[in-house]
Amino acid sequence: MSDMSNVALVTGGSRGIGRTVAERLAADGFEVYLTYVSRPESAEEVVAGIEKNGGKAKAFQLDSGDREAVTTFFKEEIKGKVSLEVLVNNAGITRDGLMMRMKDDDWDKVLHINLTGCFVFLKEASKIMGKQRHGRIVNIASIVGQMGNAGQANYCAAKAGLIGLTKSAARELAGRGITVNAVAPGFIETDMTAELPEKVVDAMLAQIPLKSLGQSEDIAAAVSFLASSGAGYITGQVLGVNGGMYM
Repeated sequence: MSDMSNVALVTGGSRGIGRTVAERLAADGFEVYLTYVSRPESAEEVVAGIEKNGGKAKAFQLDSGDREAVTTFFKEEIKGKVSLEVLVNNAGITRDGLMMRMKDDDWDKVLHINLTGCFVFLKEASKIMGKQRHGRIVNIASIVGQMGNAGQANYCAAKAGLIGLTKSAARELAGRGITVNAVAPGFIETDMTAELPEKVVDAMLAQIPLKSLGQSEDIAAAVSFLASSGAGYITGQVLGVNGGMYM
């Protein structure tokens, strides 16, 4: 095994939180495999940046919602080729809307990508990590999966489901030396929050004891810790990175 690359696989790693997580894990010494669905130029930009800083990375176009493609990816790119040390389940979508008016398709799609997609990656990774007798799995949940949010019934249900999946997987996989934890971000400064009116941001800040939005680096630091040897005795936990908004 020693001549194999130690790989950290980050889904949805081409932008936002996923990108920062990929960059941080590369800095921690992992070869990063990142997946993306659209915008190959963004994914290649992340890879180029990591390589410029002396790290190693590869980008793969892969839809988390396509079970067959995910299974094939693990067979062709991971199994027997690299040592899969870390999986970060980060890929996700939103289709917001009030419950009474929510289209069935918007419910189905969010649950399919944000929960079933994570399950498929987790299942495939656990087979490989189980044979290695070690591994770290970190699921990116959300504060809204813990406290709910109007207009996001589908997203909240998926993220709450992901927390339940995290705990069940942690119990099942502990005997094989695999830890499974979740990071639950609060309001994080992203391109999306940058577009919001000042009033909306002020209302958000009023709910946060630390009186500031989080940075994607805050999430990456939490993932980095849970992926490290220092977190070997931590499993089945939800690490809230939310400025105290939910306690």
